[in-house]
Amino acid sequence: MTTAPGRPRPDRLPHDALGPLRDRERVAQRLLESSARHSFDPDAELDWDAPPEDGKWYWPPELLSLYGTPLWRRMPEEQRRELARHEAAALASLGIWFEIILMQLLVRHIYDKPLTSAHVRYALTEIADECRHSKMFARMIQKGGAPAYPVSGLHHALGRVAKTITTTPGAFAMTLLGEEILDHMQRLTFPDERVQTLVRGVTRIHVIEEARHVRYAREELRRQMVSAPRWEAALTRVSSGEAARIFAFAFVNPAVYTNVGLDRREAVAQVRASGHRREVMQAGAKRLTDFLDEIGVLRGTGRRLWKSSGLLA
Repeated sequence: MTTAPGRPRPDRLPHDALGPLRDRERVAQRLLESSARHSFDPDAELDWDAPPEDGKWYWPPELLSLYGTPLWRRMPEEQRRELARHEAAALASLGIWFEIILMQLLVRHIYDKPLTSAHVRYALTEIADECRHSKMFARMIQKGGAPAYPVSGLHHALGRVAKTITTTPGAFAMTLLGEEILDHMQRLTFPDERVQTLVRGVTRIHVIEEARHVRYAREELRRQMVSAPRWEAALTRVSSGEAARIFAFAFVNPAVYTNVGLDRREAVAQVRASGHRREVMQAGAKRLTDFLDEIGVLRGTGRRLWKSSGLLA
């Protein structure tokens, strides 16, 4: 492949095209200081003994997968609220699955890094955060009374493969994929007074602490895409696109529809055809896709995979 004289190769942008590369240790030190000021113990912070509040949702209705569909318009209010309770449990289950993958990726990332560096200390701090988040999500599922919703056997196996073979920049792209879409929804949830107080408290804690995790992953992914060999950058583009497809299809477990008395096939078909749902998912992914486009991840096959996931307009 040739390029015009004086123009960068499209698969290897110069540093300034990727934005400023901040000092890794200074970024980590600031994140450690923020963690010291704004970290939470969900077991002590939230009132787990309070009873559910009558008439309140477990998730904002506009964020539910079936919202605005013909099926939604036929559903009685009680069934809509029941769908919200089950979808909240499904999203929390997805979050636990994803955070377990993320913790493994972080441990692998720091395996050969300087043990006393701020970068490693912050990674360990983030792992501790994710442990608390996973326990918090599990407790929220139990408190809500809906079942846990593990991902399908296929997606479970694909997750195992992805976390095993992904490149280092691919690991951080996957991290952002899992964090930023849920973060967008949770930022709409925790101030919403229609939602159960416990769910609002869980999402508030997660949003505050995940802001640091997103900063850490973005800074490192930007750095990795500058230094990655051509083959690694290309593999990262494809793996992140395939991860987007897996994540988008696994976002809501179809078993929720059966468990609230709906026809699963009809519900899945209407969700896939829903313009509102597509807009919600793309809005949740927009900050991420803009960033990935800026640093050269959304190209070629990778971009086509992102489009097929429905997360990229």
